Amino acid sequence: MSENSEAPGAGDPSGSDPPGSTTPGPQPEPLLFFGTTWVDHDGGYGLRRAGAAIGSLAAAVAACFVLRFAFQGLEIADVGNLVGILVVLMFAICSAVAFRKTWEGFSRRPADPVREANLRGLKTIGFVGSLIAYFLRTFKEAPGEQLRRTEYETALARYAKRRSARTGNPAARKTTKGKRPKRK
Repeated sequence: MSENSEAPGAGDPSGSDPPGSTTPGPQPEPLLFFGTTWVDHDGGYGLRRAGAAIGSLAAAVAACFVLRFAFQGLEIADVGNLVGILVVLMFAICSAVAFRKTWEGFSRRPADPVREANLRGLKTIGFVGSLIAYFLRTFKEAPGEQLRRTEYETALARYAKRRSARTGNPAARKTTKGKRPKRK
């Protein structure tokens, strides 16, 4: 979220112009696959959501086939039941953690970025969980829209409050305390 309060230009005062415009005020943060269409739900927003849902579901299904082929490779290699069970458990646990972390990431920023960076490998292994979370979130909104909208509306309110506090000529303001009597 950028708060470009000094940028010159005469654009839409609501701040819904695309990033990089010269509109003063905060600019919306673009979302992956959606850009800034999430602000006003325009520019093919509905089609983009449908495409994101279909794409993430197709990617999850394709990933499951790839994992199935990998598991069949382990069976062919005859590594034993214990290794097979451990591999299935590893992917199941990593997918569950990746789903949970991805889902939480749609509604709030991570409290500890270092911990999130440490979990990146685990989330990579459980990429199927992330894809399913992305698929399910597209039924409600663009993934991450709620978080970005809350931040954007807060920034707009702060910007409007700052701008309204600075409007007018300060010398022309009337004060109720300590008025001086007029001199003759």
